[in-house]
Amino acid sequence: MRENKGNFPVGKLKHNFLAKMLNYFISDLDIQDERVILGSKIGEDAAVIDIGEKYLVAKMDPITFATDEIGYYAVNVNVNDVVCMGAEPKWFQSSILLPEGNTNEEIVEKIFKSIHDTCKSMNITVIGGHTEVTPQLNRPIVIGSLLGEVDKEKLVLTSGAEPGDALILTKGIFIEGTSIIGREKEIELIEKGYDSSFIEKCKNYLYEPGISVFKEALLANENFKINSFHDPTEGGLFCGIAEMAIASETGVLIEEERIKVLPEPLELSKVYNLNPTGTISSGSLLITLNDDNEESSKLIDILNKNNILAEKIGNIVNKKEGLMIKRKDGKIKPLRYSETDEIIKIF
Repeated sequence: MRENKGNFPVGKLKHNFLAKMLNYFISDLDIQDERVILGSKIGEDAAVIDIGEKYLVAKMDPITFATDEIGYYAVNVNVNDVVCMGAEPKWFQSSILLPEGNTNEEIVEKIFKSIHDTCKSMNITVIGGHTEVTPQLNRPIVIGSLLGEVDKEKLVLTSGAEPGDALILTKGIFIEGTSIIGREKEIELIEKGYDSSFIEKCKNYLYEPGISVFKEALLANENFKINSFHDPTEGGLFCGIAEMAIASETGVLIEEERIKVLPEPLELSKVYNLNPTGTISSGSLLITLNDDNEESSKLIDILNKNNILAEKIGNIVNKKEGLMIKRKDGKIKPLRYSETDEIIKIF
C-alpha cells in the first residue's frame, strides 16, 4: 500500500525507499539479458554488460546545482563513476535542457564547447545526445551518459569492500561543493566581505584539487588489488561511506580526526552553516583494499608522491558492527548520514 506523506526533499531518494523500488521493479530476477553482469544497485557507480572480451560500463548522471562550467561538471562526474569501476571512459552523450526565456546562442555554444574540450582532454568521443529549451526551468540541466570498457579481471565494484580492508580517502571533502558555492554565490560572498582571492580559490576547486578522480583511480588500480572504489557525490562523504557499506553488506569504523577538511571548505561550512561531511564532494575518492603487508601505507605513499593527498580514515568491519565513527573525543558513535545534500540549504 502506498504512503503519501508529502513531497520528497530535494536530492537523492532515501536508501530504504529506493531499495524497495529497485526490489519491486528492477530486481535481478527481472533482468532478461544474461549479459548484464551488474544492474541497478544502491552504491554501485555504473552498470556492467558483458560484450565478449571486455565488459562495457554504462553510467548516467545529471548536473542540477551548477550552471557555470556545467559541461565540465557533466563530463567529469560521469567519468568518475566509470573509472571507479576500473574502466576506461570512451563514449559520451548528453541531454541538455535549457531554460525558456534565458537561453541564447552564447550559452549554448559555451556548454557545447565545454563538453567537447573536456571529452577531448580525456580521449573520450562525443557520440550524440539531445538539446532543447524547456519550460519552467530556472537554470540549465545537463544529463550525461558515458560508456567505458574494462578488462574483465580489472573490474572494480563498490560492493567489493571486505571486513579488514583499509578505507582511504583522497584530497579531503566538500570539494565540488566549494567550487559550486564560489561560482554560484560570488556576489553574495562579496557582500559578506570576502575578497576576490578567496572567492577565486573556491572557484578553482573545480580544477585544484579538482572534481576528477581519474588520476588517482588509475594509479590505485594499476599498482594494487583494489577491492572497492566509490566517489561520494550528493550527500557527501558520510552518505558515500554508507553506500559503500550497504553495497558490500559490511559495517565501517571511521576515525573523525583523520578526515581532512581544507581551509576554504571549512570557512564556507561556517558561513552557510553546512556540515562538510554531508556536502557534495566529487573529487574525493574512497578506496578499500586488503591491509596485509601495509598495502594502505604503500598506496598512500604513491598517491602523495603524485601530489594527491590521501589518508587512511578507517576500516571496513563486519556488518553486525554497524556504521560507526570514532569521534575526536575518543567516543564511538553511530555514523549519521543523510541522502539529502547540505548544499540545498543555499539554493
